[in-house]
Amino acid sequence: MPLDARTVIERNALFRGLAPVTIAKIVALAGRRSYDTGAVVFLRGDAGDALYGVVTGKVRISVSAAGGKEVFLNIMEPGDSFGEIALLDGERRTATATALSPTELVVIQRAPFLALMREESTLALHLIHLLCERARWAHQQLEDSALLDAPARLAKRVLTLASVHGKPSAEGKRLTISQEELAQFLGLSRQIVNQHLQTWRANGWISLGRGSITVVNEPALGGFASRQ
Repeated sequence: MPLDARTVIERNALFRGLAPVTIAKIVALAGRRSYDTGAVVFLRGDAGDALYGVVTGKVRISVSAAGGKEVFLNIMEPGDSFGEIALLDGERRTATATALSPTELVVIQRAPFLALMREESTLALHLIHLLCERARWAHQQLEDSALLDAPARLAKRVLTLASVHGKPSAEGKRLTISQEELAQFLGLSRQIVNQHLQTWRANGWISLGRGSITVVNEPALGGFASRQ
């Protein structure tokens, strides 16, 4: 069943834990937009004028690297939000958001949201805490790139994505993602990603399906991911 705007807002880390009266005020600001598969929600460099929350579908967050190569940063699923930084500072978008399937989004425009923040100090403090968490996450990604080799980075990303987006199955946590998408997440070639995934499958750490990866032995894969 599709989520309503209030459920999306209540579940989201951006607003989770706020008082019901504050949630109700945020819900009153929310509109909706629908996107077809492949539609661009916004491009890097666009004006930062809104916050988005996923009601149905999936949204890929990506940037273009040197030579035009696209690097995936994250996948947003129902209950996730994106666009917080540009919403708050009004600067240009730092990444591109693209619908991976038919998608419906909750949209909160910047001007009325800032007006609400001026009224609700608890909302402002809540957002400061969230942005600090996001900054720590970004720092961890940079640290991983500097200190971990390619297979360790791959293992860590598979575990992280499975933890956030994985669905329980008989074998373990099933993550719906293609090897090409996973390669783009990490800026690696698909051949390198496939080589390591096949090795881990032979070890019994994961199982592979068409467009999916299931983490079967999380401790083993986690031990591999933590090596330097």
